[in-house]
This record gives sequence, structure tokens and C-alpha cells, in this order.
Amino acid sequence: MESALIITSTEKSFAFIAQMLRAHNDISAVHAHNCGEGRRVLLERGFDFVIISSPLPDETGEKLARQIAMSELSQVILAVDSEIYGQVSAACGKDGLLTISIPINEEIFRQAFCLAKTMRIRLSAVKSENESLKQKIDNIRIIDRAKSILISSCGMSEHEAHRHIEKRAMDTRRSKRVIGEKIIHDYENGTEN
Repeated sequence: MESALIITSTEKSFAFIAQMLRAHNDISAVHAHNCGEGRRVLLERGFDFVIISSPLPDETGEKLARQIAMSELSQVILAVDSEIYGQVSAACGKDGLLTISIPINEEIFRQAFCLAKTMRIRLSAVKSENESLKQKIDNIRIIDRAKSILISSCGMSEHEAHRHIEKRAMDTRRSKRVIGEKIIHDYENGTEN
């Protein structure tokens, strides 16, 4: 089940937004009454979506929306007064924020939320791919460092060092990274491979 943090100053607007969310999605909603409370709730747990209806008692909500968009996987929808919608939308769009105007039109909200869901899926896929690439780079770095140790301390060629790591990995049914880490550990501790 997806989750949403709705930051709005009134119970009425929370109920309205939560009802619109539940009408089209299987989603749980949590209410925060101001930006400070919203920040505390976000420290306790993550949310798939954050909807901020501004202005709020302690600040406009724009700064918090930008902070969440830059640091979280949450997708943010910022609802602002129709008089400043154009200005805020232009300023926040570059930060990946979706902006809608108040009073909130149910159809426009549904479209913005569908767009937020799509953006979240794409962002999640990119993040997952990024983590996978970081892991591969880290593996290569460790294996290359282990090969360098074998070349310098055992007089192996690069091909021989590579083959040695591969063979040990196959013989012990471990990954080349684990073998590389063992070689590095043994070398750093002055123990025999």
C-alpha cells in the first residue's frame, strides 16, 4: 500500500485531499498540520507522496516542498493559491515539484497525482539502476586492487592475477569480490593468501 503525508492546516482540507487520494488509489494518508510537524513525521518514516497545501501556519510550504523533492524519493505536490500559481509553478518546476492551484479541482488533482505516480516509478527505477552500477563499480575497484596486490607481491602478470581470482572464486563458490576482499585483507594484515 502506498502512503501519503498531507500537510495542511485544517482537518477539512486534509479530509478532502485524503478522500480524493482514496477514490483512485489504495493509499494510506497521514496528516501534519504545519511544516514543522511535517518535518518531524518525515524523520520518523518515509512516504511515497507528500502533498502540501499552502500557506501553512509556520511557513508557506514551498521551502519544505523543495527540500523533500531534493532529498527524498517522495513525489511532492504543492497546492498554492491561484493568484501565485504561475509564479510558484515556474520557480518549483525545475526542482521536480508538481504544483496545482487552490481551490483544488478534483480532476486536475487526479491528473497531477497520476503524473506523480509515474514520476515516482521512473525515479525508483533510475535509483535502482544507479545502485546496481555503483555496486558493479565497487566490485571492479576491489578486484582490481586485489589484482594489483597479486601483481606486486606475487610477481603475477595481470592475466595470471585475474585467472587466480577467478579460479579461487570458482573453487570456493564465492564471488570474485569476496575473493578480492580476502586477498586485500590478508595483504593488509601480512597473512598468507
